[in-house]
Amino acid sequence: MPHCVIEYSSDVADQIAIDDLVAAVHDGAFSSGLFPEYDIKTRAIAYEHHRTGQTTDSFVHVNLHLLSGRDDNQKADLSEKILASIESLLPQVVSVGVEIIDMHRDSYRKRVLG
Repeated sequence: MPHCVIEYSSDVADQIAIDDLVAAVHDGAFSSGLFPEYDIKTRAIAYEHHRTGQTTDSFVHVNLHLLSGRDDNQKADLSEKILASIESLLPQVVSVGVEIIDMHRDSYRKRVLG
């Protein structure tokens, strides 16, 4: 854990290699000290069609899905570390945000082969 899901307007790929953005988010999550590196899962999804108010401005929004149980200070520090790790890579992106989302620990399930 966590699952780091990067959502971005497709035009962001004209400004930065998305693999670099994925690496920066992944590294930012690791730098928090909350997770072993092998537990961090990071992926990116481009949006061709989007709208904010009257515009189609560029955006990057990172959702970090965490098992519940971390306190507000840990979550705030994590979001700050992620934002700090990506801001400098995205100087022309109009909106850059990070959101921490608690996953209900008692109902979370997964299957892993191996």
